[in-house]
Amino acid sequence: MITTILAAATKGAAAGENPYGLWAALEQGGTIAWTVFLILCAFSIVSFYIMFTKLFEQQKVINQAKRVRTGFWNSTSLREGAAKLEKNSAYRQIVDDGLQAQDQHTKLTDPVEAHDWLHGSLARSEAAINAKLGTGLAFLATVGATAPFIGLFGTVIGIYRALIKIGAAGQASIDAVAGPVGEALIMTALGLAVAVPAVLAYNWLQRRNKTIQEDLSAFSNDVLGFLASNGAVRPTSAAKGAPAKPAAPVKPAATTTAGQTGGVQTKA
Repeated sequence: MITTILAAATKGAAAGENPYGLWAALEQGGTIAWTVFLILCAFSIVSFYIMFTKLFEQQKVINQAKRVRTGFWNSTSLREGAAKLEKNSAYRQIVDDGLQAQDQHTKLTDPVEAHDWLHGSLARSEAAINAKLGTGLAFLATVGATAPFIGLFGTVIGIYRALIKIGAAGQASIDAVAGPVGEALIMTALGLAVAVPAVLAYNWLQRRNKTIQEDLSAFSNDVLGFLASNGAVRPTSAAKGAPAKPAAPVKPAATTTAGQTGGVQTKA
């Protein structure tokens, strides 16, 4: 977008239609104006790159969550369910880390509660995924907070140079003041044009990340319940579609001699 503005300004200046514009502001602003413009261009390009890459990454995790809800919990074991998931998916990582923690617990020499060990391992796995999902969002927040001030800095320098030229020329008419001063405001407009999309993208991506984190937390809790109960506890919605397991036979009460039931003797 900024490149398009620069091309239009260059074309207009070359045709002689408008003596003021972005190109004239850059020429008169010198090194500082060009530096501010290039920084804003770099901010804009990186912001849009982060926006589209994070959007693609989030959509991939959301699609994985749909596949987990449809068929994962119908499996007889976590290993069988993990085989249905993508190898490098976020949900596959949680399942693999949970199974690995379960295997590691049997090798611990210091007694640790199995629930605490599994919960800590799953929490670390979930935190690593959330940290990866949040990569780059800090840059969007930084651009949204600093781009207007960078543009304002360019405007201040432009106004300063314009006023110096007007003072040196000795012209104080409205056309001599309004043109250069208004031209310097272009930098502030560019700063806002860079900051607004970055702020909108940051808030939108953060909201989507929060939804993903809630789904990951719920799935991690379900995996913990499955591991801690040896498969007896699983999500209610998935349990309805899971194959029914035969009920365990009920042992009859032990009877020894007459007047004895369940190992307790009664007197006649």
